[in-house]
Amino acid sequence: MAAVKTVAGRLGVQIRPVAATRAEEVPSALESLSRDLDDAVLVFGSPLHSFVHVRAAIINALNTKRLPAIYPYRHFVDNGFMSYGTSLEALWSRSPVFIDKILRGAKPADLPVEQPTTFELVINLKTAKALGLTIPETLLLRADQIIE
Repeated sequence: MAAVKTVAGRLGVQIRPVAATRAEEVPSALESLSRDLDDAVLVFGSPLHSFVHVRAAIINALNTKRLPAIYPYRHFVDNGFMSYGTSLEALWSRSPVFIDKILRGAKPADLPVEQPTTFELVINLKTAKALGLTIPETLLLRADQIIE
């Protein structure tokens, strides 16, 4: 959030943080969002805590409120608007390397922590159209995947 606040300040964009760190907090956080007060939503997540089980409720609520949202992972964008984040598929594809090392005797605590290196931008044009948004060509050209 600190980085978002810093960049928003540089861009002259006002932010209004709405927190939901547990699934049971999601409904009240979504209720507090309004097209009158908010232009867009940035949904944070992590591979371990990405609200996958309430994903549909988040997407449906934001689409109903006509609020475009940028989600952390591609699996939010089948019905959502846009995602930019770590490719979970790329992360998972590294698992066999670690499993092999452990099966050959390496101690898990001795294995290095790897940072993600593959990020993906996915745009759902159907949702963009339903929200009344026009996506600039420059952004479409940068997208790794476009859902039409």
